[in-house]
Amino acid sequence: MLNVELLTDRIARASLQKRRNRETERQERFFNDKVRTIGVDKEVLGTQVKEKKKQKEAEKEKQNACDADMLQNSKVACILHSREVKKKRAMEKAIVNYRHQYQHPWGQREYDLDDPDRCQKTDLDNAQMIPSGLVGEDSECKDRRQRQREQLRAWLVQQQSERAAERHHQKLEEQHYDQSRVEMDNKALQIQTLEMERRRAEAIATKEYNLATTEEKHRQVQECNNESKADTTNQLQGQLTGIDVKPTLGMVGVLGLCPSSDRRAPPESLQQVIQFQKYQIEEKKRIELEKKQEEALHDRVRLDSAHTALLIERQQAKLNKQLRRHLDSTNLKLAETNKQQKPDIERGCMDESFFSEFNTCSR
Repeated sequence: MLNVELLTDRIARASLQKRRNRETERQERFFNDKVRTIGVDKEVLGTQVKEKKKQKEAEKEKQNACDADMLQNSKVACILHSREVKKKRAMEKAIVNYRHQYQHPWGQREYDLDDPDRCQKTDLDNAQMIPSGLVGEDSECKDRRQRQREQLRAWLVQQQSERAAERHHQKLEEQHYDQSRVEMDNKALQIQTLEMERRRAEAIATKEYNLATTEEKHRQVQECNNESKADTTNQLQGQLTGIDVKPTLGMVGVLGLCPSSDRRAPPESLQQVIQFQKYQIEEKKRIELEKKQEEALHDRVRLDSAHTALLIERQQAKLNKQLRRHLDSTNLKLAETNKQQKPDIERGCMDESFFSEFNTCSR
């Protein structure tokens, strides 16, 4: 197979080799003691300081020029404003003088066509300076204010009546709610009373039924016992005399067979039923006691586990404190040892061994 080299691989290899060469040149330049400069270049710093001073002086001169321009513009604006005010006052004064000289009331054609000399004949004291009916005069100001006060009073009365009606409606709703709640409580109490009476009646009926059932069962047991005793006696007498006795009513069998061959379980007596019930009650009490003991055991185990966990947490915290204290003491000892081994570094005297510890790369 032919080993074909792609153009991208060739370019990548060339760029990698170029970076490696650049890094080698950089390391030679950085780690060369004759070329490398350690410390601060005072000439460069002095040049930077001078450039900054020149820049600050140029900015200050520029700011002073701007301030001078602003001051000159402000003065020019003040002068122009004063001239405009003086010109406006002179124009107003000229208008007033022109009116006094050439615009007299008696010189107007529309003043009074019937008597043009009426203004001259009228005394200044009797002359009406402000005639009635001018634009902006309100002759009904008092009446309008009075109507406004009345309207405001009517609005206040209406608002008060509406608020009173709303409070009355709210009060009625609260009363209705309280009444309905009382009725519901009474109804619930009646229902509860009826339910209690029904339960009491059911309990009494159940008790009477149980007593009647028990008495009936006891009576049946006694009758069965009496019949079985009589049958046994008759059977024994017949066997002794050699005469077959006819079974009594309630016993079905074959002639010549003993009635005692019936394998049915004898009926239980009332005493046995009572003993069985007592046994059930004791068994239930024993189960409840065991359950309580088991719950108490679980609670005790839970408390013991919580106490153990708390003790473990405290021991862990104590151990962490001891480890932290030991670490701090170790660090302090290492720092003191380092200070004793390198006293020249603290005083500012550094040799080549100090720089050999780092700067292994030019980056």
